[in-house]
Amino acid sequence: MTGSQSNTVHVIGAGLAGSEAAWQVAKSGIPVVLHEMRPTRMTEAHRTDGLAELVCSNSFRSDDAANNAVGLIHAEMRRLGSLIMRAADANQVPAGGALAVDRDGFSAAVTKALDDHPLIEIARGEIAGLPPAEWGNVIVATGPLTSAPLADAIRELTDENALAFFDAIAPIVHRDSIDMTVAWFQSRYDKVGPGGNGADYINCPMTKDQYDGFVAALLAGEKTEFKEWETNTPYFDGCLPIEVMAERGPETLRYGPMKPVGLTNPHDPTTKAYAIVQLRQDNKLGTLYNIVGFQTKLKYGEQQRIFRAIPGLEKAEFARLGGLHRNTFLNSPKLLDGQLRLRAQPRLRFAGQMTGCEGYVESASVGLIAGLYAAAAARGETLASPPATTALGSLLGHITGGHIETIEAGTRSFQPMNINFGLFPPLASAPTKKPDGTRLRGNEKTVAKKQALSARALADLDRWIADHLHIAAAA
Repeated sequence: MTGSQSNTVHVIGAGLAGSEAAWQVAKSGIPVVLHEMRPTRMTEAHRTDGLAELVCSNSFRSDDAANNAVGLIHAEMRRLGSLIMRAADANQVPAGGALAVDRDGFSAAVTKALDDHPLIEIARGEIAGLPPAEWGNVIVATGPLTSAPLADAIRELTDENALAFFDAIAPIVHRDSIDMTVAWFQSRYDKVGPGGNGADYINCPMTKDQYDGFVAALLAGEKTEFKEWETNTPYFDGCLPIEVMAERGPETLRYGPMKPVGLTNPHDPTTKAYAIVQLRQDNKLGTLYNIVGFQTKLKYGEQQRIFRAIPGLEKAEFARLGGLHRNTFLNSPKLLDGQLRLRAQPRLRFAGQMTGCEGYVESASVGLIAGLYAAAAARGETLASPPATTALGSLLGHITGGHIETIEAGTRSFQPMNINFGLFPPLASAPTKKPDGTRLRGNEKTVAKKQALSARALADLDRWIADHLHIAAAA
């Protein structure tokens, strides 16, 4: 097999997403060339020349498919014949309810499977710039450490001036965990923005004592340190961490993201709040809200403690916590179509962290679907996307169109995301009773809701597999 065949798929990058993409393409009977620049050119984070090297944790997180969105995506990937999940299962180490792996054994298993496959050619060497024009079906899966020549070429092609930057992320909260007896919906001065109705923000009021205590907690909170290779990357669009703003003076936040003007608390209309924290809708479903202007490098435990002191957020459940680190990803809802193709040059399909997903399994799952899309294209077909009710489909929905444009001018709202139940379409009706007919109470409702979302996802995925992939779903 050579890379010159007209229906050959080229995959650039042999991390988790690229390895999974190559496997799915070859498994579909299409020849593939998998390009990996290591060891010819190493990155700041990699240590070996093995494919699918795990550079951070060795954990794939929860393996509980019934109660956890991460466990659910594991189950969906297994049903689709994922190489990454097969290698993880074969190299598991004890980790309670989580799926953790022996990182060397895992990488060796992935490398051997790809090396042994007769339709896969592994080509070592850097693709410095855009792939050659004669490559008509390409998956770019180069991850957050994409080499500079390729990143520059993508930036030039997409006219995006910020492909690599400090990724300043505000925490994202599950809407149904916000106490609306304290908080309320309103836009500042009832302003109606694009797609808005004048009540587009959730507002949480603070007294002077609460505000002073909040600022003091921000300043005293333990922060994460930058890695050495991150320190020269600039902030994106001037997104300063909230604690850095607080360092500029105790009133800075009251005149910035926490300004109280133009808002009236319907729960207490005669009392003027000293400061107000706003949350903005983060996905089209309205299940997730981000805390406006709260990008931070506080440690995760500190974030939960400090942000749950905000009135209305005492019981907040976080879909993701804030962070600040170097990252490389596309503004995917703007730049990619529903098949993960670059609108500016559809021969290029993207997968993995570059598309705006976070986490090992999320990256691999996007590689999996990109591989299936590319294989279908090589056969002259178009594969229908997995249902939005599945973990795979909901993650793709976030990547290719699930975010909201900002109501006010400013930074784009699309941010990388781990899989979580907040990305799933709501159930037609939430479960209210146990199998024995007695009523669900308290936390039982949350557990039952997650289990119902998972059961719906797996049933819908099985139907999709039967209808579109012509393979039997694995048990």
